[in-house]
Amino acid sequence: MPIGQHSTAPNMARVQRSSTVDLITAQLRNAIYDGLLLPGSQLHEAIVAQQLGVSRGSLRESAQRLVQDGLLVARPGQGLRVATVGVEDLESLYAARLVIEEAALRTLAGLPGREARRGRLATVIPLLERLEEWDAGKGVPGSPRAIGDTDLELHFETVKAAGNLRLAHFMTSLVMETRIASLGHPRGYIVRTDVGEVHRQRLELVLSGRGDAAVEQLGEHFRDTLDRLTGRVPATVATAAVEQPEKDQQLGPIAT
Repeated sequence: MPIGQHSTAPNMARVQRSSTVDLITAQLRNAIYDGLLLPGSQLHEAIVAQQLGVSRGSLRESAQRLVQDGLLVARPGQGLRVATVGVEDLESLYAARLVIEEAALRTLAGLPGREARRGRLATVIPLLERLEEWDAGKGVPGSPRAIGDTDLELHFETVKAAGNLRLAHFMTSLVMETRIASLGHPRGYIVRTDVGEVHRQRLELVLSGRGDAAVEQLGEHFRDTLDRLTGRVPATVATAAVEQPEKDQQLGPIAT
């Protein structure tokens, strides 16, 4: 089953004329994001190159990019493995996310006028409405995977909406790490299924120009999330487990 039919990793911009190495890199990023290459799993060079229909040299070059991005780990004598993000890393991960997302929220809230803010959030609002429809049980229910994807995409698109390329670049990495942490969590990939109202409250604060209040609300949301993920406090919100991809799925050949 080719990747890319379920979850697509966040990306700052589409490359107009992609090289083979670019395409391989995107394919592997999507496979990690989608859970086809699970945290800690070994990347068998010969097998992956055959599945993708590419040379081992091109695959190695692409893999080195992902090593530099922290998505793959190279160990002498052990080859390449998908990176892991453990429960013990969650505090620092969410602290980093708070720094980036706080800057974006303050930028958006500081724009002159509600319409200007709403215009910047044009890609975010449809994601919020989708989550709210699922919260209310309207239409086709969202699967746990779809809810998790939409939730992360909303966080990412909010940062992109601030218009700061460096913030978006950092957020790209942090979203990938968040997904790796979720896929590798000891209790499985568990998502909160009633998150729409939380996002609505925060975006309304941004639209009203109340940046400080939006940041405070995000901090509270992250603290609740950490309490749930680290097991410090039993979950008091609706959650569901994301079904992991079937084992032994192959990566589809790339279209060059």
